[in-house]
Amino acid sequence: MNKYFFYFLIILFLSSCKKEGCTDVLALNYDSKAEIDNGSCEYYTVTEYNIDQPSGFPTPQIPIENPLTVEGVNLGKKLFNDPILSVDGTISCSSCHLKSSNFSDPNKTSIGFNGLQGTRNASIITNSLWSNSFNWDGSALTLESQAFEPITNPKEMNNTWQNVENTLNGNEQYRQLFMNAFNIDYIDSIHVVKAIAQFERSLISSNSKFDKFYRGDGSLNSSELNGYAIFNSEKGDCFHCHGTMLFTDNLFHNNGLDSEEPFVDNGLGDITNNPGDNGKFKTPSLRNVEFSAPYMHDGRFSTLEEVVSHYNDGGHYSSTVDPLMKKIGVGLQLTNQELNDLIAFLKTLSDVDYITED
Repeated sequence: MNKYFFYFLIILFLSSCKKEGCTDVLALNYDSKAEIDNGSCEYYTVTEYNIDQPSGFPTPQIPIENPLTVEGVNLGKKLFNDPILSVDGTISCSSCHLKSSNFSDPNKTSIGFNGLQGTRNASIITNSLWSNSFNWDGSALTLESQAFEPITNPKEMNNTWQNVENTLNGNEQYRQLFMNAFNIDYIDSIHVVKAIAQFERSLISSNSKFDKFYRGDGSLNSSELNGYAIFNSEKGDCFHCHGTMLFTDNLFHNNGLDSEEPFVDNGLGDITNNPGDNGKFKTPSLRNVEFSAPYMHDGRFSTLEEVVSHYNDGGHYSSTVDPLMKKIGVGLQLTNQELNDLIAFLKTLSDVDYITED
Protein backbone atom coordinates (compact mmCIF):
# COMPACT_ATOMS: atom_id res chain seq x y z
CA MET A 1 0.00 0.00 0.00
CA ASN A 2 1.28 3.48 -0.85
CA LYS A 3 2.67 5.08 2.33
CA TYR A 4 0.83 8.36 1.72
CA PHE A 5 -2.41 6.48 1.32
CA PHE A 6 -1.75 4.72 4.65
CA TYR A 7 -1.03 8.01 6.44
CA PHE A 8 -4.25 9.43 5.06
CA LEU A 9 -6.21 6.47 6.41
CA ILE A 10 -4.84 7.10 9.89
CA ILE A 11 -5.83 10.77 9.73
CA LEU A 12 -9.22 9.87 8.32
CA PHE A 13 -10.01 7.42 11.08
CA LEU A 14 -8.77 9.71 13.85
CA SER A 15 -10.67 12.78 12.77
CA SER A 16 -13.72 12.07 10.66
CA CYS A 17 -16.40 10.72 13.00
CA LYS A 18 -18.47 13.48 14.58
CA LYS A 19 -20.62 11.52 17.01
CA GLU A 20 -19.92 12.20 20.65
CA GLY A 21 -19.24 8.57 21.55
CA CYS A 22 -16.61 8.01 18.84
CA THR A 23 -13.48 9.26 20.57
CA ASP A 24 -11.87 6.00 21.72
CA VAL A 25 -9.37 5.70 18.88
CA LEU A 26 -7.52 2.88 20.62
CA ALA A 27 -10.55 0.66 20.06
CA LEU A 28 -10.32 1.00 16.27
CA ASN A 29 -10.10 -2.20 14.30
CA TYR A 30 -8.40 -1.48 10.97
CA ASP A 31 -9.21 -4.90 9.54
CA SER A 32 -12.98 -4.76 9.93
CA LYS A 33 -15.72 -2.47 11.12
CA ALA A 34 -15.75 -1.98 14.87
CA GLU A 35 -18.34 -0.56 17.19
CA ILE A 36 -16.93 2.00 19.57
CA ASP A 37 -18.06 2.58 23.15
CA ASN A 38 -21.84 2.22 23.22
CA GLY A 39 -22.12 1.31 19.54
CA SER A 40 -23.01 4.83 18.48
CA CYS A 41 -20.45 4.82 15.68
CA GLU A 42 -18.97 2.35 13.21
CA TYR A 43 -15.68 2.53 11.37
CA TYR A 44 -15.12 0.92 7.99
CA THR A 45 -11.96 -0.05 6.19
CA VAL A 46 -11.66 1.44 2.72
CA THR A 47 -10.12 -0.32 -0.27
CA GLU A 48 -7.42 1.34 -2.34
CA TYR A 49 -8.48 1.97 -5.93
CA ASN A 50 -5.66 0.85 -8.19
CA ILE A 51 -4.83 2.85 -11.31
CA ASP A 52 -3.25 0.97 -14.19
CA GLN A 53 -0.68 3.41 -15.50
CA PRO A 54 -1.33 3.80 -19.26
CA SER A 55 1.64 3.36 -21.55
CA GLY A 56 3.34 6.68 -22.30
CA PHE A 57 1.30 8.70 -19.77
CA PRO A 58 3.08 10.79 -17.12
CA THR A 59 2.88 9.75 -13.47
CA PRO A 60 -0.41 11.01 -12.00
CA GLN A 61 -0.42 13.27 -8.97
CA ILE A 62 -3.24 12.15 -6.68
CA PRO A 63 -3.89 14.53 -3.76
CA ILE A 64 -2.72 13.01 -0.49
CA GLU A 65 -5.82 14.39 1.22
CA ASN A 66 -8.15 12.58 -1.21
CA PRO A 67 -6.68 9.23 -2.30
CA LEU A 68 -8.75 7.04 -4.59
CA THR A 69 -10.69 4.27 -2.89
CA VAL A 70 -13.15 1.78 -4.33
CA GLU A 71 -15.80 3.05 -1.96
CA GLY A 72 -15.12 6.70 -2.78
CA VAL A 73 -15.11 6.17 -6.55
CA ASN A 74 -18.37 4.21 -6.44
CA LEU A 75 -20.00 6.87 -4.26
CA GLY A 76 -18.75 9.60 -6.59
CA LYS A 77 -20.19 7.78 -9.60
CA LYS A 78 -23.60 7.60 -7.93
CA LEU A 79 -23.51 11.29 -7.01
CA PHE A 80 -22.32 12.25 -10.50
CA ASN A 81 -25.34 10.60 -12.07
CA ASP A 82 -27.93 11.57 -9.45
CA PRO A 83 -30.13 14.68 -9.98
CA ILE A 84 -30.57 14.81 -6.20
CA LEU A 85 -27.86 17.48 -6.13
CA SER A 86 -29.97 20.01 -8.08
CA VAL A 87 -32.58 22.23 -6.50
CA ASP A 88 -35.54 20.52 -8.20
CA GLY A 89 -34.07 17.07 -8.73
CA THR A 90 -33.82 17.36 -12.53
CA ILE A 91 -30.13 18.10 -13.26
CA SER A 92 -27.14 15.88 -12.55
CA CYS A 93 -23.47 16.24 -13.40
CA SER A 94 -24.04 13.70 -16.17
CA SER A 95 -26.73 15.92 -17.71
CA CYS A 96 -23.94 18.07 -19.16
CA HIS A 97 -21.13 15.49 -19.11
CA LEU A 98 -22.52 12.56 -21.07
CA LYS A 99 -20.48 9.40 -21.22
CA SER A 100 -21.41 8.87 -24.88
CA SER A 101 -20.00 12.33 -25.64
CA ASN A 102 -16.65 11.70 -23.96
CA PHE A 103 -18.12 13.15 -20.75
CA SER A 104 -18.84 16.46 -22.46
CA ASP A 105 -22.04 18.09 -23.74
CA PRO A 106 -23.48 17.42 -27.22
CA ASN A 107 -25.31 20.76 -26.99
CA LYS A 108 -23.56 23.85 -28.29
CA THR A 109 -23.74 25.42 -24.84
CA SER A 110 -24.94 23.61 -21.77
CA ILE A 111 -28.50 23.81 -20.49
CA GLY A 112 -29.11 23.90 -16.76
CA PHE A 113 -31.90 24.52 -14.26
CA ASN A 114 -35.23 25.54 -15.72
CA GLY A 115 -33.84 25.36 -19.26
CA LEU A 116 -31.41 28.23 -18.73
CA GLN A 117 -28.70 28.39 -21.37
CA GLY A 118 -25.08 28.65 -20.36
CA THR A 119 -22.39 30.47 -22.32
CA ARG A 120 -19.94 27.61 -22.79
CA ASN A 121 -19.86 24.00 -23.88
CA ALA A 122 -19.14 21.70 -20.92
CA SER A 123 -15.48 20.65 -20.84
CA ILE A 124 -14.56 16.99 -21.20
CA ILE A 125 -13.55 15.21 -17.99
CA THR A 126 -11.70 12.29 -19.57
CA ASN A 127 -8.16 11.76 -18.23
CA SER A 128 -8.58 14.69 -15.83
CA LEU A 129 -6.30 12.80 -13.43
CA TRP A 130 -3.45 14.36 -15.43
CA SER A 131 -4.84 17.91 -15.55
CA ASN A 132 -3.56 20.75 -13.42
CA SER A 133 -6.44 23.18 -13.97
CA PHE A 134 -10.10 22.90 -14.90
CA ASN A 135 -12.80 24.77 -16.82
CA TRP A 136 -12.10 26.44 -20.13
CA ASP A 137 -10.66 29.45 -18.32
CA GLY A 138 -8.66 27.56 -15.69
CA SER A 139 -10.70 29.05 -12.86
CA ALA A 140 -10.45 25.85 -10.79
CA LEU A 141 -7.11 24.35 -9.83
CA THR A 142 -8.44 21.04 -8.50
CA LEU A 143 -11.30 18.72 -9.35
CA GLU A 144 -12.58 19.21 -5.81
CA SER A 145 -12.82 23.00 -6.19
CA GLN A 146 -14.41 22.63 -9.62
CA ALA A 147 -17.08 20.28 -8.25
CA PHE A 148 -18.23 22.96 -5.81
CA GLU A 149 -19.29 25.30 -8.62
CA PRO A 150 -22.25 23.72 -10.47
CA ILE A 151 -24.28 23.13 -7.31
CA THR A 152 -24.82 26.83 -6.59
CA ASN A 153 -24.59 28.21 -10.12
CA PRO A 154 -28.07 29.62 -10.94
CA LYS A 155 -27.67 28.48 -14.57
CA GLU A 156 -26.68 24.96 -13.59
CA MET A 157 -28.09 23.22 -10.48
CA ASN A 158 -29.24 26.39 -8.70
CA ASN A 159 -29.06 24.76 -5.27
CA THR A 160 -27.46 25.63 -1.94
CA TRP A 161 -24.95 23.46 -0.16
CA GLN A 162 -27.02 23.55 3.00
CA ASN A 163 -29.96 22.12 1.08
CA VAL A 164 -27.73 19.45 -0.48
CA GLU A 165 -26.43 18.45 2.95
CA ASN A 166 -29.93 18.32 4.41
CA THR A 167 -31.19 16.19 1.52
CA LEU A 168 -28.30 13.72 1.59
CA ASN A 169 -28.32 13.39 5.36
CA GLY A 170 -32.01 12.56 5.15
CA ASN A 171 -31.24 9.70 2.77
CA GLU A 172 -30.37 6.48 4.62
CA GLN A 173 -28.60 4.94 1.63
CA TYR A 174 -26.30 7.92 1.16
CA ARG A 175 -25.56 8.08 4.90
CA GLN A 176 -24.33 4.49 4.74
CA LEU A 177 -22.33 5.05 1.54
CA PHE A 178 -20.56 8.10 3.00
CA MET A 179 -19.84 6.11 6.17
CA ASN A 180 -18.34 3.32 4.05
CA ALA A 181 -16.21 5.73 2.00
CA PHE A 182 -15.15 8.35 4.53
CA ASN A 183 -16.15 7.14 8.00
CA ILE A 184 -18.32 10.20 8.59
CA ASP A 185 -21.74 10.17 10.12
CA TYR A 186 -22.71 13.64 8.87
CA ILE A 187 -22.51 14.30 5.13
CA ASP A 188 -20.96 17.67 4.31
CA SER A 189 -20.05 19.50 1.11
CA ILE A 190 -16.34 18.74 1.43
CA HIS A 191 -16.90 14.99 1.26
CA VAL A 192 -19.46 15.32 -1.54
CA VAL A 193 -16.91 16.99 -3.80
CA LYS A 194 -14.19 14.60 -2.69
CA ALA A 195 -16.29 11.65 -3.83
CA ILE A 196 -17.15 13.27 -7.16
CA ALA A 197 -13.48 14.14 -7.74
CA GLN A 198 -12.45 10.55 -7.03
CA PHE A 199 -14.89 9.27 -9.63
CA GLU A 200 -13.71 11.84 -12.18
CA ARG A 201 -10.09 10.82 -11.62
CA SER A 202 -11.06 7.23 -12.39
CA LEU A 203 -12.25 8.19 -15.91
CA ILE A 204 -9.25 7.02 -17.91
CA SER A 205 -9.24 6.45 -21.65
CA SER A 206 -6.14 4.70 -23.00
CA ASN A 207 -7.20 1.89 -25.30
CA SER A 208 -7.84 3.54 -28.66
CA LYS A 209 -6.61 2.23 -31.99
CA PHE A 210 -3.66 4.60 -31.64
CA ASP A 211 -2.83 3.27 -28.17
CA LYS A 212 -2.76 -0.27 -29.53
CA PHE A 213 -0.48 0.93 -32.35
CA TYR A 214 1.74 2.71 -29.81
CA ARG A 215 2.01 -0.46 -27.72
CA GLY A 216 2.79 -2.57 -30.78
CA ASP A 217 -0.54 -4.40 -30.61
CA GLY A 218 -2.03 -3.04 -33.82
CA SER A 219 -1.40 -1.00 -36.94
CA LEU A 220 -2.60 2.15 -38.70
CA ASN A 221 -3.55 2.27 -42.37
CA SER A 222 -1.76 4.50 -44.88
CA SER A 223 -4.23 7.38 -44.53
CA GLU A 224 -4.00 7.33 -40.72
CA LEU A 225 -0.20 7.16 -40.83
CA ASN A 226 -0.07 10.10 -43.22
CA GLY A 227 -2.39 12.03 -40.92
CA TYR A 228 -0.13 11.17 -37.98
CA ALA A 229 2.85 12.54 -39.90
CA ILE A 230 0.96 15.76 -40.73
CA PHE A 231 -0.11 16.09 -37.09
CA ASN A 232 3.50 15.89 -35.88
CA SER A 233 5.08 18.13 -38.52
CA GLU A 234 5.20 21.84 -39.21
CA LYS A 235 2.84 21.12 -42.07
CA GLY A 236 -0.09 20.44 -39.75
CA ASP A 237 1.45 22.04 -36.66
CA CYS A 238 -0.94 20.27 -34.26
CA PHE A 239 1.69 18.77 -31.97
CA HIS A 240 2.70 22.02 -30.27
CA CYS A 241 -0.57 22.22 -28.34
CA HIS A 242 -1.75 18.62 -28.60
CA GLY A 243 1.47 16.71 -28.09
CA THR A 244 2.36 13.87 -25.67
CA MET A 245 0.15 10.86 -25.08
CA LEU A 246 -2.36 13.12 -23.34
CA PHE A 247 -2.85 15.03 -26.61
CA THR A 248 -2.98 18.32 -24.71
CA ASP A 249 -0.34 20.61 -23.25
CA ASN A 250 -2.74 21.60 -20.42
CA LEU A 251 -1.98 25.24 -21.25
CA PHE A 252 -4.02 28.18 -22.55
CA HIS A 253 -3.99 29.63 -26.05
CA ASN A 254 -5.80 32.09 -28.27
CA ASN A 255 -6.12 29.96 -31.39
CA GLY A 256 -7.44 32.67 -33.68
CA LEU A 257 -11.15 32.08 -33.27
CA ASP A 258 -12.07 35.77 -33.24
CA SER A 259 -10.59 39.04 -34.43
CA GLU A 260 -12.98 41.44 -32.73
CA GLU A 261 -11.90 42.98 -29.44
CA PRO A 262 -13.14 43.11 -26.79
CA PHE A 263 -13.91 39.41 -27.01
CA VAL A 264 -17.38 38.14 -26.14
CA ASP A 265 -15.64 35.79 -23.70
CA ASN A 266 -12.20 36.73 -22.36
CA GLY A 267 -11.49 33.24 -21.06
CA LEU A 268 -8.29 33.14 -19.01
CA GLY A 269 -8.09 36.93 -19.08
CA ASP A 270 -11.06 37.24 -16.74
CA ILE A 271 -9.30 35.00 -14.23
CA THR A 272 -5.85 36.59 -14.32
CA ASN A 273 -7.04 40.16 -15.06
CA ASN A 274 -4.18 40.30 -17.54
CA PRO A 275 -5.28 41.77 -20.90
CA GLY A 276 -2.61 39.64 -22.55
CA ASP A 277 -4.60 36.56 -21.57
CA ASN A 278 -7.84 37.71 -23.19
CA GLY A 279 -9.21 35.17 -25.64
CA LYS A 280 -7.12 32.32 -24.25
CA PHE A 281 -8.76 29.00 -23.41
CA LYS A 282 -7.44 25.69 -22.17
CA THR A 283 -6.28 23.21 -24.78
CA PRO A 284 -8.70 20.26 -24.74
CA SER A 285 -7.38 16.75 -25.11
CA LEU A 286 -7.98 15.22 -28.53
CA ARG A 287 -8.61 11.79 -27.06
CA ASN A 288 -12.06 10.65 -28.18
CA VAL A 289 -12.38 13.90 -30.09
CA GLU A 290 -14.62 12.09 -32.58
CA PHE A 291 -17.25 11.83 -29.84
CA SER A 292 -16.75 15.27 -28.28
CA ALA A 293 -18.66 17.50 -30.71
CA PRO A 294 -19.42 20.35 -30.76
CA TYR A 295 -15.99 21.93 -30.48
CA MET A 296 -14.32 24.99 -28.90
CA HIS A 297 -15.37 26.71 -25.68
CA ASP A 298 -18.59 27.96 -27.21
CA GLY A 299 -19.39 24.91 -29.33
CA ARG A 300 -19.19 26.93 -32.55
CA PHE A 301 -17.90 24.05 -34.69
CA SER A 302 -20.19 21.07 -35.19
CA THR A 303 -17.77 18.73 -36.96
CA LEU A 304 -14.10 17.82 -37.08
CA GLU A 305 -14.12 19.01 -40.67
CA GLU A 306 -15.02 22.50 -39.49
CA VAL A 307 -12.26 22.40 -36.87
CA VAL A 308 -9.47 21.46 -39.27
CA SER A 309 -10.83 23.95 -41.83
CA HIS A 310 -10.45 26.71 -39.23
CA TYR A 311 -6.73 26.02 -39.00
CA ASN A 312 -6.34 25.29 -42.68
CA ASP A 313 -7.92 28.65 -43.53
CA GLY A 314 -5.65 30.51 -41.10
CA GLY A 315 -7.99 31.75 -38.38
CA HIS A 316 -8.30 35.40 -37.34
CA TYR A 317 -5.68 37.81 -36.09
CA SER A 318 -6.06 39.60 -32.76
CA SER A 319 -3.54 41.21 -30.42
CA THR A 320 -3.38 38.14 -28.15
CA VAL A 321 -3.35 35.43 -30.81
CA ASP A 322 -0.84 32.72 -29.95
CA PRO A 323 2.62 32.85 -31.60
CA LEU A 324 2.12 29.16 -32.39
CA MET A 325 -0.47 30.28 -34.94
CA LYS A 326 2.41 30.92 -37.32
CA LYS A 327 0.22 30.89 -40.43
CA ILE A 328 -2.49 33.20 -39.14
CA GLY A 329 -4.48 34.61 -42.03
CA VAL A 330 -2.61 32.38 -44.48
CA GLY A 331 -3.50 28.90 -43.32
CA LEU A 332 -1.89 25.51 -43.50
CA GLN A 333 -2.90 25.07 -47.15
CA LEU A 334 -3.41 21.33 -46.79
CA THR A 335 -4.96 19.51 -49.73
CA ASN A 336 -8.34 17.83 -49.39
CA GLN A 337 -6.59 14.46 -49.16
CA GLU A 338 -4.28 15.72 -46.43
CA LEU A 339 -7.25 17.08 -44.50
CA ASN A 340 -8.99 13.74 -44.81
CA ASP A 341 -5.86 11.96 -43.64
CA LEU A 342 -5.53 14.25 -40.64
CA ILE A 343 -9.12 13.55 -39.61
CA ALA A 344 -8.55 9.83 -40.14
CA PHE A 345 -5.68 10.01 -37.67
CA LEU A 346 -7.73 11.96 -35.13
CA LYS A 347 -10.33 9.21 -35.23
CA THR A 348 -7.69 6.65 -34.23
CA LEU A 349 -7.81 8.37 -30.81
CA SER A 350 -11.34 7.03 -30.31
CA ASP A 351 -11.69 4.56 -27.44
CA VAL A 352 -15.09 3.00 -28.15
CA ASP A 353 -15.04 0.71 -25.11
CA TYR A 354 -14.49 3.71 -22.85
CA ILE A 355 -17.71 5.44 -23.86
CA THR A 356 -19.84 2.29 -24.07
CA GLU A 357 -18.80 -0.07 -21.27
CA ASP A 358 -20.08 0.48 -17.73
